[in-house]
Amino acid sequence: MAVEHPVTAPTGGPDQTRIHNIGYRSYDGPRLGRAYARRSLYSQSLRGAYGLGRSVKSKVLPMLLFVVMCVPAAIMVAVAVATKAKELPVDYTRYAIIMQAVISLYVASQAPQSVSRDLRFKTVPLYFSRPIETADYVRAKFAALASALFVLTAAPLLVLYVGALLAKLDFAHQTKGFGQGLVSVALLSLLFAGIGLVIASVTPRRGFGIAAVIAVLTISYGAVSTLQAIAEAQDSTRSIPWIGLFSPVTLIDGVQSAFLGASSAFPGGIGPSDGQGVVYVLVLLGLIAAGYGLLIRRYRKVGL
Repeated sequence: MAVEHPVTAPTGGPDQTRIHNIGYRSYDGPRLGRAYARRSLYSQSLRGAYGLGRSVKSKVLPMLLFVVMCVPAAIMVAVAVATKAKELPVDYTRYAIIMQAVISLYVASQAPQSVSRDLRFKTVPLYFSRPIETADYVRAKFAALASALFVLTAAPLLVLYVGALLAKLDFAHQTKGFGQGLVSVALLSLLFAGIGLVIASVTPRRGFGIAAVIAVLTISYGAVSTLQAIAEAQDSTRSIPWIGLFSPVTLIDGVQSAFLGASSAFPGGIGPSDGQGVVYVLVLLGLIAAGYGLLIRRYRKVGL
């Protein structure tokens, strides 16, 4: 217990100085270790990705984007039920591609929020001063943002699926499409989370991180789409699938059109062949692994 000793000032005046003998005690409670610290960092980062536990201002953008992702799906379901349609207007695997601008904006806003503050206020070494290690920090942040993205992209698919069942569409067909859609958005979440965190970890300034993420995701998609359109106009259709390897959005599109039975959004509907699809998968997995590796190297330097 702290002990206070009032001491009269040397000048003999009315001022007094208090000496607090705080002392230190040993901690006899449970030591929860790295796993608990990693889970705590993951849960707090995931909550922060939607502004939970933070100010109202921090909740506005992620919640607004979540609503924007789900509203079109709800409208499609309402139209399908009202018109007694035999199919949904959009396939499950196509929905995320159509809404890729909203997804990119979410990544751009939340990836810097996840890591830029720690870099700006130099709190990363404090994490590593305790049982948590570099790999634990990176895994928790990576998993949290990927989980947040999966919630964002899977929620509208769930709306479509429930609506399809309410409209009494074929159960087996809808369940298969829903499963394929979940696989697609899971891969998209891992890829976009890795890209967003790698870019955001370069700068402690959140504004620069947001601009850089938006630039990489949107400019790459625009450039690839333009080159594919030029290739189609020049009857160079064989190069269209290969060009798609150079943008995250078209990379996901190629993987799902090759292996998940999705229709391709490439010009002319020319998706990758089975052999090209294998290349797409290898590039996708390589980018995810490279993103993780770059984050590990980055935070090993920061934590020194």
